[in-house]
Amino acid sequence: MENNSLHHTVEKSVPGGQPLRLLGNIEVGSVPLALFITIAAIVAASGAAGLLPKNMIGGLAVIMTLGFALAKIGRMIPVLREIGGPAILCLMVPSVLVYFDVFQAHTMATVHLLMKEANLLYFVIACLVVGSILGMNRTILIQGMIRMFVPLVVGTGAAILSGLLVGSLFGYSIYHTFFFIIVPIIGGGIGEGILPLSLAYSAILGQTPDVYVAQLAPAAVVGNIFAIICAGVLARMGSRRPSLSGNGMLIRSREDNSVFTQTQSVQQTDFQLMGAGLLMICAFFIVGGLFEKLVHIPGPVLMILAAVFCKYAKVIPSSMEMGAHSCYKFVSAALVWPLMIGLGMLYVPLESVVAVFSVGYVVVCGSVVIAMTLSGFFIASRLNMYPVEAAIVTCCHSGLGGTGDVAILSASNRMSLMPFAQIATRIGGASTVIAATLLLGWVV
Repeated sequence: MENNSLHHTVEKSVPGGQPLRLLGNIEVGSVPLALFITIAAIVAASGAAGLLPKNMIGGLAVIMTLGFALAKIGRMIPVLREIGGPAILCLMVPSVLVYFDVFQAHTMATVHLLMKEANLLYFVIACLVVGSILGMNRTILIQGMIRMFVPLVVGTGAAILSGLLVGSLFGYSIYHTFFFIIVPIIGGGIGEGILPLSLAYSAILGQTPDVYVAQLAPAAVVGNIFAIICAGVLARMGSRRPSLSGNGMLIRSREDNSVFTQTQSVQQTDFQLMGAGLLMICAFFIVGGLFEKLVHIPGPVLMILAAVFCKYAKVIPSSMEMGAHSCYKFVSAALVWPLMIGLGMLYVPLESVVAVFSVGYVVVCGSVVIAMTLSGFFIASRLNMYPVEAAIVTCCHSGLGGTGDVAILSASNRMSLMPFAQIATRIGGASTVIAATLLLGWVV
């Protein structure tokens, strides 16, 4: 199972004692440092002078420059990089800069055109969700769902009960605790969880998506931090008590584990297929919107259901699935961090984020993740699984999507669990988004 390219750090090894050569080999978002500085200077000067093109090109220049730079910094800071540093910086730094009026009005208007009028947000969400589902190995998808069904259901139930109980102790309503703290933590991350949720909440509650991104994102980030800490503690427990750990094997059967160690062949990107895959992704999004008018369920949720059904039923030719997955890989590598810059500039007001945080808020987030992790640990023996590995995989359900999976599995030194982690994150997250949306529509 390939890892999300969001986590790929591009740095080349160079001989020591040659600072200039070292700088020459540093890359920011795959762009050589010197060239990146030149591009950044051009964009900054144009923005300061109010001469940025007020169209998609100008908007992309701003958010991609900042996105590449802050993601690089987030990967370099020792502690921060282990808890989702790129996501934290790309969301919060632009919010801080807007709060202190660093950006010119013309620059803000250019980004506004890209994010809200051209709706880059919808494009990225469709590519991430549909492309990731269609690109999964079908055998792993089916077998993994069967294996992970019970741990995920039990873990989700424990997380909800614990979160609601602790939330009530700190004065949060059941409605707020569930929909704005618990759901974003177990929703599958930013790209495949928070963003679709913000669209669904917007469709049901009436306010614009930016309002809900600001309220949902902090819980996802805090939950990810707790998940990484839990994974590290579990790894330490496994080394001290070997009987509880499979050293990277989830199931107490090497034959069953072998099903999940198969890898998909790496194929060269076919740009014509990629274009066809993009067209298909657009079709899935449109179908979701059409059925929304009939069944009154938000379009993004129906889009997810359609993608899962088509993957399971083998409706889509494998070549088209590869094309859609190529779109996913491109968007996840090149546009997710820039998109977060746009979200931070327009959708995440600093005062709203600060207003959300409190000691009680953090404790509620922690209780959700810890309850989910403990449930996986204690139910493992009944499912012929190793407790440490079962707890770690269940814990991935509360991480920051693909970024969180890598961080959690790296902290526990169990990257071999990636297929199960992907099931917990993608399918578990998609199920959470769908269920929460349907429930919110019923409650409202």
